[in-house]
Amino acid sequence: MGIGDMELESNKDHDDVGAPDTAHQISSDSWLQVAFVLTTGINSAYVLGYSGTVMVPLGWIGGVVGLVVATMISLYANALIAYLHEYGGQRHIRYRDLAGFIYGKKVYSLTWALQYINLFMINTGFIILAGSALKAAYVLFRDDGLQLPPRDYNIPGEGMGKVFTTIGASANLVFAYNTGMLPEIQATIRQPVVKNMMKALYFQFTVGVLPMYLVTFTGYWAYGSSTEVYLLNSVHGPVWVKALANISAFLQSVISLHIFASPMYEYLDTRFGVKGSALNVKNLSSRIGLRGGYLTINTFVAAFLPFLGDFMSLTGAISTFPLTFILANHMYLVAKKEKLSGSQKCWHWLNICFFSLLSLAATISAIRLIAVDSKEYHLFADL
Repeated sequence: MGIGDMELESNKDHDDVGAPDTAHQISSDSWLQVAFVLTTGINSAYVLGYSGTVMVPLGWIGGVVGLVVATMISLYANALIAYLHEYGGQRHIRYRDLAGFIYGKKVYSLTWALQYINLFMINTGFIILAGSALKAAYVLFRDDGLQLPPRDYNIPGEGMGKVFTTIGASANLVFAYNTGMLPEIQATIRQPVVKNMMKALYFQFTVGVLPMYLVTFTGYWAYGSSTEVYLLNSVHGPVWVKALANISAFLQSVISLHIFASPMYEYLDTRFGVKGSALNVKNLSSRIGLRGGYLTINTFVAAFLPFLGDFMSLTGAISTFPLTFILANHMYLVAKKEKLSGSQKCWHWLNICFFSLLSLAATISAIRLIAVDSKEYHLFADL
């Protein structure tokens, strides 16, 4: 079922569609602002990891084709969620609200858990990235680095280890494009929310992916199968350029960290009634305490298991696949079942079954990778 078919079936946007209470603003941003947030989610400092975590285990053909296919299926899956934003005559400004409206309270809780695991792990990765960037900047001024090794594009590994690494890379493919909080982002967009969100998604998956492709493919071309998980560790050149790149990566990671933490911030602010001016003494102290506590836990986990590539794989496997592909297809199937033809229903069920199996395989692969790395590197390792 194509995106054009969904546009024909989507309900018209109405300004009087209700939305639940929240401490944060809704319907205030233009589609360009939302497109910028979505594109920033793709082109975060995580792009410095894709050469090593996607291209190295998949090679030129698998990596290029995989990224392009992942672009298309991610756009489609996100469009499914976007078209359900006003399902049933009310706005669903949180992922769990939409799932709960369609399935009930138990799935509401399950979706909430999956989403916050997803966002927590993404933020853990950002902290690992920020730490890698700071360390690289420190090492840069302590030592002028190593000589560039010859380029080799052979896929490393052998036997079952190679198979598990390849499966894990498939989870990284979908991790690269999906925020795990599309309804929360869509909640900020102005009416008409579906039409404007689709504009933002089209921008994200066309113009927005180009910088990611550029960094990923160029990094692999330059360093081949020896590319580090953190690309800037492989880069050679003027010290000031590398220092600037690492510092920029650090600052961008800090900014992105707060973007992906925003659903948790919204929950905490709404739960504890933190509204109004951010400079109000009560609001400021509450936010420092609540948000600071959340980020402290994030930082501890990042230091405890600092394996960036493994976290990307595990996040994609246990939360990105279920939220973005399995749940999105099933929710659309349930919501639109009276309007879908037999072939369209089969298409959605095919997606559900395929991504369920892929999610299971990728989860096993990611856990195995973490177990292997945990044996090679001690906890709180200095990687």
